[in-house]
Amino acid sequence: MEMEAPGFWDNPDLSNRKMKELKNLKDTVDTCERLLRQYEDIEMLIELGYEEEDAEIIGEIREELDGFAESLETIRIGTLLSGEFDKSNAILKLNAGAGGTESCDWAGMLYRMYSRWAEKRGFSVEVLDSLDGEEAGIKSITFQVNGENAYGYLKSEKGVHRLVRISPFNAQGKRQTSFVSLDVMPEIEEDLDVEIEDKDLRIDTYRSSGAGGQHINKTSSAIRITHLPTGIVVQCQNERSQHMNKDKAMQMLRAKLYMLKQEANAEKLSDIRGEVTEIGWGNQIRSYVFQPYTLVKDHRTSVESGNVDAVMDGSLDLFINGYLKWLSIGGKDARS
Repeated sequence: MEMEAPGFWDNPDLSNRKMKELKNLKDTVDTCERLLRQYEDIEMLIELGYEEEDAEIIGEIREELDGFAESLETIRIGTLLSGEFDKSNAILKLNAGAGGTESCDWAGMLYRMYSRWAEKRGFSVEVLDSLDGEEAGIKSITFQVNGENAYGYLKSEKGVHRLVRISPFNAQGKRQTSFVSLDVMPEIEEDLDVEIEDKDLRIDTYRSSGAGGQHINKTSSAIRITHLPTGIVVQCQNERSQHMNKDKAMQMLRAKLYMLKQEANAEKLSDIRGEVTEIGWGNQIRSYVFQPYTLVKDHRTSVESGNVDAVMDGSLDLFINGYLKWLSIGGKDARS
């Protein structure tokens, strides 16, 4: 008797991804059908207003139209997320630049900003590794944002972020400029076509750092892996064991090397941008000015907002959507 070959659905990992993809497609169809009904309802309201010559209905129509336009824009932006890993979770790493306490404080502010953005979208945030500043803030932090299309949205944030403000750490009350770099990569769970040889790796263990009181890990379970040929360093300290930290760090390394390979291949065809070489002047993708005026401006797309407080509280969709639109029409870095 001939045995049936194992099918796609026999692989639990593949079937879970397929089910997730099907659910996402169903949600999109449901949203489109809801928008169609909403559009028909608005048409009926307009006709009713004309028939009854009722000016009071204008406010209701305007409210319905605003909601319809917002939902339609969300779907339209979603169609721009067609990259290979856009639907993946995102792994972000913030590094404070030169500037000591001020830059560390700025890194902490950016971490809060992205955490608030994720919270508003219903995404979860998981810290993988962190190093506190000596006096305040964060010297570096690696964290994962889990949610549908997290990488597709957050890839817009890769680069150097510049802060201009009167520093609370400056006794003379002078304006100060600080820089923090942000690296973004997708969480790639499947096997990747990336060769990593043991001789190319330096693996260090160290004690987990950060807050924890009496429960802080007293053993050297945190892992730092350096890929010697490229100089890429990944670290993880948040998992429950050294083995799990190493697995997560290797997963990040494979993803980083894969993205590097993809960028190198793309560079041969077009002059792609985004790889940060220095955390300082001339490389910033976005500036956040607190004094003498308030302005957040993206230097690639020229999208800007005067509401700094809202942006720092996680209102980033204006910039993210602007970047995705700009990218879809072959956007070129405005700094060049």
